[in-house]
Amino acid sequence: MEKNEKWLEWTVKLQSIAQAGLFYAKDVFDIERYEQIREISAEMLAYKTGIPIDKVEDLFCNEIGYQTPKLDSRAAIFQGNKILLVKEKNGTWSLPGGWVDVTVSVKENVIKEVKEEAGLDVTADLVIAVQDREKHNLPVYAHKVCKIFVLCTVIGGEFEPNIETVESRYFGIDELPVLAEEKNNAEQIRMCFDAYYADNWKTLFD
Repeated sequence: MEKNEKWLEWTVKLQSIAQAGLFYAKDVFDIERYEQIREISAEMLAYKTGIPIDKVEDLFCNEIGYQTPKLDSRAAIFQGNKILLVKEKNGTWSLPGGWVDVTVSVKENVIKEVKEEAGLDVTADLVIAVQDREKHNLPVYAHKVCKIFVLCTVIGGEFEPNIETVESRYFGIDELPVLAEEKNNAEQIRMCFDAYYADNWKTLFD
């Protein structure tokens, strides 16, 4: 993490301490103190980023128990020597995927997200990589994210415009469009190509 982003690391640590404290503390005065720490950490984040405090609290202060990373799954789907990307409403492109729902497994989530965003039925065949998001993507988030890239195979379906994406298309590695860098960058897509071409790919992990 860059030196000028140490404030974010400190804020995340304060939030983590407060969250664990609220879960385990029994004394009402300790609970009150942990609530204050959590509130201060949210205010710090809102002040530094300009994000409204209510949104910060919704994203940053709505969990209980020991703090753990959120899971994000991304599907790598190939046709010939090209990879499938979906176009979001802001004009950027990404691998189909999203937050892993608490009611499904990572594998089930990958399949579900591809169907919702690309209209395709797929099998989830191989975990390409498990990445610590902040080591690869910008901007750095206040919450930790674990990104899981999965190689998939199409078995049916076709794209239909939906509430999340407006188009899907296959791209070669040398013709990538403007990417949603916060979700996937050229390095990560190149990694997916490497896994696709490999005879015996070994899962990468941070």
